[in-house]
Amino acid sequence: MEAETIAVLQRLIRFDTTNPPGNELPLAQWIHESFVAEGIESTLLTPVPDRGAVVARIHGAGVERPVLLLAHTDVVGVERDKWVHDPFGGVVEDGYLYGRGAIDDKGMLAANLMAMRLIQREIVAGGRTPVRDIIFLATPDEEAGGSAGMQWLVENRPDLLDAEFAINEGGRTRVLPGGKRYFAIQVAEKVSHTVTLIARGPAGHAAIPREGNAIFVLADALEKLSHYSEPTALTETTTRFFGELAHVWTDEREADAMRAITSGQDQQIADAASVLCTNPVFNALLRNTISPTFLEGGVRGNVIPAEVRARINVRTLPGHRVEDVVSRLKEVVGETDVEFSASTHGVDAPTSNPDSPMFTALARSAKDLDPEMAVVPYMGTGATESAQLRSLGIDAYGILPFPMVPADEERMHGHDERVPIASLHFGTRLIYESVRRVAAGAI
Repeated sequence: MEAETIAVLQRLIRFDTTNPPGNELPLAQWIHESFVAEGIESTLLTPVPDRGAVVARIHGAGVERPVLLLAHTDVVGVERDKWVHDPFGGVVEDGYLYGRGAIDDKGMLAANLMAMRLIQREIVAGGRTPVRDIIFLATPDEEAGGSAGMQWLVENRPDLLDAEFAINEGGRTRVLPGGKRYFAIQVAEKVSHTVTLIARGPAGHAAIPREGNAIFVLADALEKLSHYSEPTALTETTTRFFGELAHVWTDEREADAMRAITSGQDQQIADAASVLCTNPVFNALLRNTISPTFLEGGVRGNVIPAEVRARINVRTLPGHRVEDVVSRLKEVVGETDVEFSASTHGVDAPTSNPDSPMFTALARSAKDLDPEMAVVPYMGTGATESAQLRSLGIDAYGILPFPMVPADEERMHGHDERVPIASLHFGTRLIYESVRRVAAGAI
């Protein structure tokens, strides 16, 4: 199985599916044909020209609703001159497989594909029919919003997405200093919004300064916001996340704070949050966040503009309203000539059940492979296609099934993206065993 998994991932990486433009259709055709060759029912869809999606299905007894394996086929761009290895070469060296998408998300795609092959081969060899269908879904266009991928499927072919459970990207399997490990399964995610600040003032020749210059007004507003943080707020998911992560966390001060934040005592929670929020990742889990991302304005070097804008990415906790965040931002900025407007680009979806048969299957399979690994529910701070599945009533679980140290995980979207070969095999086995468990009704 190991050699076949490596070969599959190399083949996937060698299709250049950089988005834009994506051009995922040749890769989708290869996946489709590989399933047909295995005797697995497969459908190739073309939401738009040159963009392909694949839906494959292993039929079960229909006693339970299906389980869906999801991964996307497109990747982000590369700066080739910054890579040691060809980003689309699938080079294996010193225990790593290099290539754009090795982590995000062709590694997961390869693991899902291998799980389907192995289960199909077991059935053909005389194995028991699963109690539920197993669906494989490969989508294009995830990195650019999904209008030619998941969004198109939700709007045009929701029948293909009918499932009880789904496994997708979104969590992490982290190796900590000292070797301790944890498996974070994403059951919820924050919602992305864009808040635009618009400042207006008198326009004119730059040689004649004007009171109320729009750039100074906007700069003053942004300076005030730079000192502001949203209040901390615990969710059921983050409370459980910190409580269980404390058992393996190697920083004793932070581990104590993790235990204290589950105490239910207001002062202990406040003190613990002040410690955990010094870690940028934990800070993002504990509050709505604001990050300026764009400045827009000006027409010439000698013209005072009449209007300038700043765009702020706001990420809200599940169930929190962006309108309430904007109201607080206005209070911070005060009475100035700054206008606020908000638009939402994410889905505020329900939280997936952290005690479901699918979560249990993932947890038990991880423990079987690594008995000392902690398993924790997790709220993602980024956006994935799981939110759209959750909005359809599917319990979706985000995982990054490959155990990695932070330095390797941080190569995702960066230079020389790579996955450790041993981790690739761990992740493939984890997905295969988890799906086999839940599809056999053996929970």
